[in-house]
Amino acid sequence: MAGTAMVCARCRRPLDRGGFVITSERHCLRCALRHRPLLHRSLATALVVGTALVLINQGPELLAGTASPALVWKVPLTYAVPFCVATWGALSNSRTR
Repeated sequence: MAGTAMVCARCRRPLDRGGFVITSERHCLRCALRHRPLLHRSLATALVVGTALVLINQGPELLAGTASPALVWKVPLTYAVPFCVATWGALSNSRTR
């Protein structure tokens, strides 16, 4: 692309640092984060890993029926962390230089 500015394939914004290559097209961060296949993979990872972690970490408390108010933030956070890690990993692997 000598002499031409790189732009996002979806929103046409200029890409300052090359963007992210997803399905052979360059995307800005905002559009890359909204790419449905990436979100579906991250969500599937979060469901599998998050469920395993909830069962390991909060399972005994949930099964005993002695759920504490702290579970209101612990359980969603347990799912959010693997979602963020999977998304970060996918984006870092698709980053161009």
